[in-house]
Amino acid sequence: MRRRGLRGVVRGKVVRTTTSDTRAPCPLDRVNRQFKADRPNQLWVSDFTYVSTWQGWLYVAFVIDVFTRRIVGWRVSSSMNTDFVLDALEQALYARQPEPENALIHHSDRGSQYVSIRYSERLGEAGIEPSVGSRGDSYDNALAETINGLYKAELIHRRAPWRTRESLELATLEWVSWFNHHRLLGSIGYVPPAEAEATYYRQLTEQAATA
Repeated sequence: MRRRGLRGVVRGKVVRTTTSDTRAPCPLDRVNRQFKADRPNQLWVSDFTYVSTWQGWLYVAFVIDVFTRRIVGWRVSSSMNTDFVLDALEQALYARQPEPENALIHHSDRGSQYVSIRYSERLGEAGIEPSVGSRGDSYDNALAETINGLYKAELIHRRAPWRTRESLELATLEWVSWFNHHRLLGSIGYVPPAEAEATYYRQLTEQAATA
């Protein structure tokens, strides 16, 4: 890489986005750092990150399906409130239409937005089992933080400075589409998330046809 004048991107974190609410009851950690799933809509992970713009700090939330690492919901906001992460969850629910009878776990860190009453109630209404990472565990939501890191390295740092919220939202929309449909991920066999998911459903159909 040095001979060709190449260097890897550097990921860093300077803004604290996880603020625990010690008064709010937290669900159990049902994942225990085992970010694995056997099918779509079995385990989702959620987190959000920050972006510096000329209009001030903006925050970007993601909901990720662990099976193929597909981003199923996202939202940009100027504040770190519960409505912001709820909007990302609503997008995921609308896009995926998870069936209540199929067990789905939603995992996050102990951020006050994710353990809020309204967020917990929405998970309950959708028949989703909440899970929250353990206190003081830097790997409690590692997969979601990995996606945040890729987002920062592949988009945010490369195209900075960011001037407006509108430009960030459009760029994030384009990056999510590229990530889901074109980015090769080693963890799922060096194919894009959408392709891996399509292969899963195709194999299910083939198995049903031959049964």
